[in-house]
Amino acid sequence: MPIHAEHHPLVSLQAPEADMLARVQALVREQIGPQAEQVGREDVFAWDTFRLLADEGVIATAFPRSLGGTEASMLLRVRIIEELARACSTAASLVTGTDLSSRPIVAGGSDALRSEVVPKLATGAQQSAFALTEPGAGSDLAGLQATARRDGGHYVLNGAKKFITRAGVADMYVVVARLADGPAGSKGLSAFLVPRASAGVSVSPTIPKMGWNGVPIAQVCLDEVVVPVGNRLGEEGQGMALAQDTLVRARIGHAAIALGRMSGALQIAAQYADVRRVFGRAEGEHQGVQWMLADMGARIEAARCLVYACAQRYDRQDPDTSIHASIAKMHSTDLCMKVVVDCLQLLGGNGYLKAYPLERFMRDAKMNQIGEGTSEVHKNLIGRYLMKTAAAMPRHPCLDLEPDLFGAA
Repeated sequence: MPIHAEHHPLVSLQAPEADMLARVQALVREQIGPQAEQVGREDVFAWDTFRLLADEGVIATAFPRSLGGTEASMLLRVRIIEELARACSTAASLVTGTDLSSRPIVAGGSDALRSEVVPKLATGAQQSAFALTEPGAGSDLAGLQATARRDGGHYVLNGAKKFITRAGVADMYVVVARLADGPAGSKGLSAFLVPRASAGVSVSPTIPKMGWNGVPIAQVCLDEVVVPVGNRLGEEGQGMALAQDTLVRARIGHAAIALGRMSGALQIAAQYADVRRVFGRAEGEHQGVQWMLADMGARIEAARCLVYACAQRYDRQDPDTSIHASIAKMHSTDLCMKVVVDCLQLLGGNGYLKAYPLERFMRDAKMNQIGEGTSEVHKNLIGRYLMKTAAAMPRHPCLDLEPDLFGAA
C-alpha cells in the first residue's frame, strides 16, 4: 500500500527480523515520532535518539556478528530506515550515517583494527565520521586534494574536509586522501582511520544548514596529522573502491529515507483531508484532492518496489547493484521532494506552520537530493549506463526507418 507496507510481496522476513521491525515501529509510535518535532528544533546532535537506537540494537544492524553486530540484511535495514523516516529524518539518518561512517572500517580495516574499533561502534559507545567531501571536490571524488605521504611506519595527512556529518561528536574519522607520490586520479586515493585526538586535527564550529537538524555538520582540518600504517584501510590506492562500496549502501539508505518520508507525508495529508472541511464537505471528498492523492500513492508504491528490489539485489550480491542504487536514490529522492511539497499544499496555510510536520519534511527532503551524489550526478551515471548497455545489444528489430543512417543490418 502507498501509505504503509505492513505486508509486501517483495519483503519476506524471518521471525527474528519481523520482531526487530515491530520493535522499531513501536519506537516510532511511542518515542521517536512524538519527539521528532523537538529534535528538529535546533541543530545539535540528537544524543537521546542515538542512544535509544543503540540500546534497542538498531545501530548494531550494520555490523558483522563477529564484531558485535547483528548483521541485518539490506532488506531489513531498508524497512527499518523507512519506518523511522516516516516520522523523523534524524532518527533514520543516525542509522544510515553510522553505516556510512563505519563501512570502510568494516570492509578495509585489518583484523586487529576492526577488533579494536568496530565493537565500540556497534554498541554506540563510540562514533566515527566519513571525511570524504572537500571544499573543492564533492561528487567528483577523483578531484580530492587532501594528501597522505608515507614516512616510515606512518602516514602524514594534510587537507580540509567539508560538510562532515557528526564531525563534532565523532571519536574518529575515515579520511580519503591522495598519496603524495601516487598516480593521478582515483587510483591515487587511499583511506585512513584518524583518531580525533590526533595532533593536528581540528574541527570547525557547526555549519548552519537549512534542515535535517539533529545531525550537525562541520569542517575537519588535518595539519601534519600522523597515523600509523596499521590505520590504513585497505591497500594503497583502494580509497576510491572503499568509498564507492560505502556509497552504494548509503544511496540505498537515502532511497529508503525518502520512501519513508513521502509515505508519512501522504498519510498526514490524507488524514488532514479527511477532517478538514472546505466548501461544506471534507477536503478529501473533492475530486481534485482525490486525484492528487491517487497520483502520489501510485508513484510512491512504484518507488517502494524499486527500493525493495534494489535491497534484494544488494543482499544477493547482484553485479548491477550499484547502478540500481543510483536509480533508486535518484527516483525516490526526487519523487519525495515533489510529494512533500504537494502534501504541504493540501494543508494550505497550516502546512507552512512549524506546528505541522510537513515544513520540516520539506526542508529535510532537499538534503536527500544532494547527499551521496546529487540527482544530476546520478542521472549522468544512469544515462551513461543505458548508452553503454544499448550499444552492446543487437540492434532493435524495428530500427530500420533510416537504413542510410544506420547502415546495412
